[in-house]
Amino acid sequence: MDLFANLALGFGVALTPMNVLLAVAGVIMGTLIGALPGVGPASGVALLLPLTFGMSPTSGIILLSALYAGSMYGGTITSVLINTPGESASVVTCIDGYQMALQGRAGPALGVAAFGSFVAGTAGVVLLMTMSPLLAKWALSFGPPETFALMLLGLTTVTGLTGDDALKGYISMVLGLMLAMVGFDIVSGDARYAFGINEMADGVDFLPVAIGLFGFGEVLAGAEGAAKMEILHAKYGLRDVMLTATDWARSRWPIVRGTFLGFFIGVLPGAGPTIASFLSYTLEKKVSRHPEEFGHGAIEGVAGPESANNAASAGAMVPMLTLGIPGSATTAVMLGGLMMWGLRPGPLLFEKNPDFVWGLIASLYLANVLLLILNIGFIPPFERALRLPYTILMALIIVFCVTGAYAQSNKLWDVGQMLVFGVLGYLMRKLGYSPAALVLALVLGPLAERALRQSLIISDSGLMIFFTRPISAVLVIAALAAVAVPLVRALTDALRRRAVVPA
Repeated sequence: MDLFANLALGFGVALTPMNVLLAVAGVIMGTLIGALPGVGPASGVALLLPLTFGMSPTSGIILLSALYAGSMYGGTITSVLINTPGESASVVTCIDGYQMALQGRAGPALGVAAFGSFVAGTAGVVLLMTMSPLLAKWALSFGPPETFALMLLGLTTVTGLTGDDALKGYISMVLGLMLAMVGFDIVSGDARYAFGINEMADGVDFLPVAIGLFGFGEVLAGAEGAAKMEILHAKYGLRDVMLTATDWARSRWPIVRGTFLGFFIGVLPGAGPTIASFLSYTLEKKVSRHPEEFGHGAIEGVAGPESANNAASAGAMVPMLTLGIPGSATTAVMLGGLMMWGLRPGPLLFEKNPDFVWGLIASLYLANVLLLILNIGFIPPFERALRLPYTILMALIIVFCVTGAYAQSNKLWDVGQMLVFGVLGYLMRKLGYSPAALVLALVLGPLAERALRQSLIISDSGLMIFFTRPISAVLVIAALAAVAVPLVRALTDALRRRAVVPA
């Protein structure tokens, strides 16, 4: 009964005229941002975060969450039409979506992505609604040792799952932790690593870093490959995106499997929609009766991954709201926003701010309905928007980056930080390092340090406090395993290569 009462409270918050308007604006902007090659949901949320400072936290999170949901579908448009993923979670969609477009079936490809996104997104919100309170109650038993162990697990899991090179992921994480230590010591109050610069005494601001890495850095990376992209000309009316009976028969189970797989992958800290979409594609190819069709226009190769990445975006909200650990790079940016609004994500959030949490959950239902209408009815305008030269798009993105960085505190110092981290983000992409790992470490670093210092203060046995408490012991062992697995895999591969080399 409490569940329905809470949901009624949430809809009472979400269906106010202002919040409905913000949800509509969020899904429209999110779809457009997701459709822009190289500008993903993390970039969009980081760029628009400054706009929420004058709003209530509930209205701000509704706007950002609607934008997040919209951007997860927006990348499908460029994946299908120009074989260029708008964001990383849509990379897999290029494989079969573009092949369907070459066969004159771009409409069904976009249609199955829209319907799959709606089903998976709605189911993901239901699972979010039912699982989050249970997880929040369990998390109430967490003390500083359990909190630090959980942060450690989040950091190690994130860096182990970003990029092809785990070592570069850990290096990115360490850089983020070093940046998180700049400023005043949380216990003694002494300034550290400020080098006599007054602006650095307050620490490295999260927002300019996020905008620089994900916004300006993407522009610099995109400028290198701003070649002419060919748009496939075809019909994209309502009738052209509707699925045939055969399409429905082949798509229904991939949508179901992608929904559940994506949600539970999204709950894992650091996994996120990209991992979910890749795993879904692999699963569908293995269970298909016609695996030879994958890579040549199999509709299952679009339905499964698109459902998985949208369900994963809902799943990533679970650890962010209940444990204060972001499940993806985008939720890491949103986590920073919550802290700027004075909210502390964690188990007490459901008790102290029920209108905020349930208003967010109800707004996700609304966003999914709006997205279905938008994605089916507005495909032609989005297709035309992609014809805008990328040089113009780059200029617009740079304006948003500079404005967003300056709007936080009206200081040119923040703009300078954004530019520096934009160059750093570009170099990290070129060299194969992970900007997402850096941002997540910057967000989790202060929380992990505080929990570690508190644990050591109350401990009589030093670091053994993390192993004498059951929950923290399990989490620390899991974190150590997350570090050991890539090392063992690399060692095994090295031994295997040595074995095949002729003497």
